[in-house]
Amino acid sequence: MTKIALVTGANKGIGFETAKQLAERNIKVLLGARNEAEGKKAEEVLRKLSLDVTFVKLDISNSADIQNIKSYIESNYGVLDILINNAAVFLDSAWFGNNTETVSQQTLRDTFDINYFGTVELTQALMPAIKKSKAGRIVNISSVSGSFGAHLDESHFLYALKPYAYSASKTALNQFTVFLAHALRETNIKVNAANPGWVKTSIGSDQAPLTPEEGAKTGVALALMDDNGPTGTFSQSGEVLPW
Repeated sequence: MTKIALVTGANKGIGFETAKQLAERNIKVLLGARNEAEGKKAEEVLRKLSLDVTFVKLDISNSADIQNIKSYIESNYGVLDILINNAAVFLDSAWFGNNTETVSQQTLRDTFDINYFGTVELTQALMPAIKKSKAGRIVNISSVSGSFGAHLDESHFLYALKPYAYSASKTALNQFTVFLAHALRETNIKVNAANPGWVKTSIGSDQAPLTPEEGAKTGVALALMDDNGPTGTFSQSGEVLPW
């Protein structure tokens, strides 16, 4: 039976490549995107490669969109095997420096609406469908910028990079990963956080060393792992990262 996957923020960057790599493995992929024109363009590109993908309008900061996708999945498929929580925004003024004293409340709220609150709301809404899967996989695309361990390590490149809103939202996402994995520990659902690495995207900039294709690999591997794979972890390319 064909597996069903939903990837949020799938119209570009890591999300697009994640959707592509999953579809290349004969998985039916729902391309979640809040911009309809961009989402349909991504759908067209992947369908020309003979990949089984379908655009679905999904702004994860919009509760109506979340309820619509919940109904859509339950009506059309009855089950969701893979959820890739990829959609994210970076609204801090810059990566460099420390803006903790100056970042606005609006920037914090807008960042958390997508990177944390929307992700949690969507995951909770889709949980009944995921629980119907024989091997549910939830992958939260996080960032090493959310790691306390990395930020406390003076030798780590992040020590000088303290964009507070983005980093705090990813720290919250990491805790959601740990707590949800614990809540589902007696089930066949595995919940893990992936660090894509520094990737050439609208968030990572053109200075990044990794391509979106390379950045998607960790999340895809976690989505496809077998029953012996871990749950409640934070990793990049198989390497465990500090929380």
